[in-house]
Amino acid sequence: MSSSLAAIHMGLKQLGIEGDDARDLYERLTGRRSLREMSPKQQAAVVEELRRLGFKAGGRRPDGRPKLTGRFAAKLQALWIAAHNLGIVENRDDAALLAFVKRQTGIDHVRFLKFPDDARKAVEALKAWIARVGGVHWSDGKLRPDYARADGYKIAWAQWRKLNPHATSTSAFLAAVKELTGVPVDQCSKADWITVMNAFGRRVRATKRKAGV
Repeated sequence: MSSSLAAIHMGLKQLGIEGDDARDLYERLTGRRSLREMSPKQQAAVVEELRRLGFKAGGRRPDGRPKLTGRFAAKLQALWIAAHNLGIVENRDDAALLAFVKRQTGIDHVRFLKFPDDARKAVEALKAWIARVGGVHWSDGKLRPDYARADGYKIAWAQWRKLNPHATSTSAFLAAVKELTGVPVDQCSKADWITVMNAFGRRVRATKRKAGV
């Protein structure tokens, strides 16, 4: 396996991007939906995009600390970062997440979360906190279009409402999403929503700082 292919598989796993979301990312960057159809240059472009989205080669963060491991680590980290991007969590550091998990489960580290029931306590507690304080509505609802069922959409929409509390329609939100991703909202992949959530998160935290909250 080439170094680019190995990096792509590692990056997708780190970021929790899989299936059609991965293929959508490939197509957006290269026009190809399969790694095998790509040239080495196109594969390298995918690696660069994954790095832009937060992939760190070797599974380590910029300060050299290893990334969290475990069956449920990616899900919990994604929710913790969502809470940070909503201005709920001040400290996005892993230590803060681990302290939260221990309070909910009594288990010291996410790598020791072996059973779904234990993980569910932490996941559901975190989702409930995000819903209560962050204003995220997790329910899909019968009238939601398919694209609005993605967790990324739900979190980004809650961020937008924090930034624009008097907004009465979604048109400006949809335009902002397209400006950040280059695609209409109904074509956004998981990677695109990561881009949107991180961008909105910077704005949410800047707004909080200005308000002295």
